[in-house]
Amino acid sequence: MSAVYPLTLLYDAACPVCALEMDHLRARNDAGRLAFVDISAPGFDPTPYGATLAEMDAEIHALRADGQLMKGVQVLRLAYEAVGLGWVMRPVGWGPLRGVSDVAYRLFARHRRTVSRVAAPLIDGLRALRARQMARRMRRCADGACTMDHNQEGRNT
Repeated sequence: MSAVYPLTLLYDAACPVCALEMDHLRARNDAGRLAFVDISAPGFDPTPYGATLAEMDAEIHALRADGQLMKGVQVLRLAYEAVGLGWVMRPVGWGPLRGVSDVAYRLFARHRRTVSRVAAPLIDGLRALRARQMARRMRRCADGACTMDHNQEGRNT
């Protein structure tokens, strides 16, 4: 594919905000450019990735296809690019915004568990909405009018 993709995302599925974001990316990973590894899974061994579990827990990491380990906002930029949403994260790579976004991400990452607790009702609601949308699409598939196009989410689903 390229030196970057497939990109293996090393994320904390025990963090509701993180899991929600990975669900979002996974749902759009039609081209298979992303792989997902839960660092909170029992028996996860960080050794092959060249970072400690504490480092991975501090911020998102990813392993590029060429073996380069990356972390932080640049991982999210590449992940969004992989699923066709690169425009969403592109501004965080621009000049002065790059430094600000790096600091903001590290601040979020440090406090993500608190953010997850506070945002739990919103996260639960978003997950429930996505589940209902998927169930509607699956019912249409069972009725022979199937479309799994992500651009249809939220529209007549």
